[in-house]
Amino acid sequence: MLFVSIQGAENMGNVKRQLVQLFGVSLRATVPSETDVAPLVDACIAKSGVRFGDYQCNNAMGLWSKIKGKQTEFRGPTAVGQAIMKNLPPSDMVESCSVAGPGFVNVVLSRNWIAKSLQKMLIDGIDTWAPCLPVKRAVVDFSSPNIAKEMHVGHLRSTIIGDTLARMLEFSHVEVLRRNHVGDWGTQFGMLIEFLFEKFPNPEDVNEAAIGDLQTFYKASKVRFDSDPEFKQRAQQAVVRLQGGEDTYHRAWKQICEISRTEFHRVYERLGIQLEEKGESFYNPYIPGVLEELNKKGIIEDDKGARVIFVQDVNIPLIVVKSDGGYNYASTDLAALRYRINEEKAEWIIYLTDVGQQQHFDMLFKAAKRAGWLPADDGSYPKATHVGFGLVLGEDGKRFRTRSTEVVRLVDLLDEAKNRSKTALLERDTAKGWPEEEVEKTSQAIGYGAVKYADLKNNKQTNYTFNFDQMLNDKGNTAVYLLYAHARICSIIRKSGKDIEEVKRNAKIALDHEDERALGLHLIQFSEVIEEACTNLLPNVLCEYLYNLSEIFTKKFYSNCQVVGSPEESSRLLLCEATATVMRKCFHLLGIVPVYKI
Repeated sequence: MLFVSIQGAENMGNVKRQLVQLFGVSLRATVPSETDVAPLVDACIAKSGVRFGDYQCNNAMGLWSKIKGKQTEFRGPTAVGQAIMKNLPPSDMVESCSVAGPGFVNVVLSRNWIAKSLQKMLIDGIDTWAPCLPVKRAVVDFSSPNIAKEMHVGHLRSTIIGDTLARMLEFSHVEVLRRNHVGDWGTQFGMLIEFLFEKFPNPEDVNEAAIGDLQTFYKASKVRFDSDPEFKQRAQQAVVRLQGGEDTYHRAWKQICEISRTEFHRVYERLGIQLEEKGESFYNPYIPGVLEELNKKGIIEDDKGARVIFVQDVNIPLIVVKSDGGYNYASTDLAALRYRINEEKAEWIIYLTDVGQQQHFDMLFKAAKRAGWLPADDGSYPKATHVGFGLVLGEDGKRFRTRSTEVVRLVDLLDEAKNRSKTALLERDTAKGWPEEEVEKTSQAIGYGAVKYADLKNNKQTNYTFNFDQMLNDKGNTAVYLLYAHARICSIIRKSGKDIEEVKRNAKIALDHEDERALGLHLIQFSEVIEEACTNLLPNVLCEYLYNLSEIFTKKFYSNCQVVGSPEESSRLLLCEATATVMRKCFHLLGIVPVYKI
């Protein structure tokens, strides 16, 4: 009798992949003539409150439809399912199997195997549960504000979602190039530079304090540009001089960019975001060569004085050179895409913008396929993906703005979240004796975490309503609830008075109680959840997993399984530690700082 041992570090923590290996052996034995059958294994979902197993193999019906016209010993999908179950090689991870309905093979995992898997993770570290993706290097292009404009709530989703996708990919052994494709080039800089020269004839006087609010500066220059034909003409000449490399204009451009970066940094610092800037200006020198290559390939055509690329299934062309000879977003994006594939050797390029730019990226990727930069098959690498997200709405259901109809500054919004958290924290008796530094750090962790989680838990493509009261609620699916749950687990471990590292070395996990087993099962599904969230670029999948973990711990395990002072104390302390470990990794991937007491 064949006994299958699951080998390979890439499968160490991924239960689903390990079961796929087992069912792969069974399928080859069941239908040796069908060589292209991939095992279909998924976690079981409860129906009417009843779940027939932990995992289910769903190949029987599909196989039956392939073989029923051929000579076969089987008389229906149920018989195929029974054969799959019979041919499943023995494994220490499987406790029992059964066949339900038209051939669904249900698997119940061994309690002992789940316990050993948790124990091994606690000893070897949760990084052993990291999935291995089929890419080694990726570019994540996110945040990307415009120079000389404030970062506002419209940049919130790109920054938060992009950071989480980058963190999940990094955890999954992918080298991630975190790119901030800032808008630091183009016609608006002629307007800004000319206005700067007017306000500050002496370049030495230019600094952040002198300019003041950059958004106000931008608006004032725009008013001047729109109302004064002479100023407009000088501004247009300033663009030509800047793009021609004149030193005075280049220095002024750099000054404006530096002041903007200081403002951006205030936001990134609060959110704990790491980015490397490669703005539009970086790719500008590459544009002529890229367009020449596309022209030689016969991809670029003349259209009403402009140079354009026509792509499949889109009525309008992608304009790459405007009728006045200038470049635009498409020119820059083509140069950036080619650079990322050829120079940076990225296998997966991921763009984070609002859903309104979906068509632009669809056309960009189709143009790259025509050029041969990307394969025609979307499942092959290198590949490019646009991650579109919905709007942040106010209570009125419209785009989130202040009462004066201005966009909301992101710095102000984050500070408001922190201040509200601080007020709520100081109302708790337990926090009244805390040092000011601890109050400040905890308020930041909760406030900024609440803003992030309120965004990430939603399907990214839908709009969501920004509501401080909801996101800072300590009940329901919020970061506050999750952070408190983590702090409670840490409190249980502290109250035991035991050194958890010593418990790890000397005690063993047992899952005798049904709620212990339910918690253990959910914990070991962490790896496959991360893999799904990475593969489909869905942070909300990770949020759902984390929330369900907190619910299982709090409402099942903690409610029904006494920890401190029970005969099972050591085992249950290890379950608490395993839960806290997985929660902390989830927090890290979501960019949320955990709190250890509350």
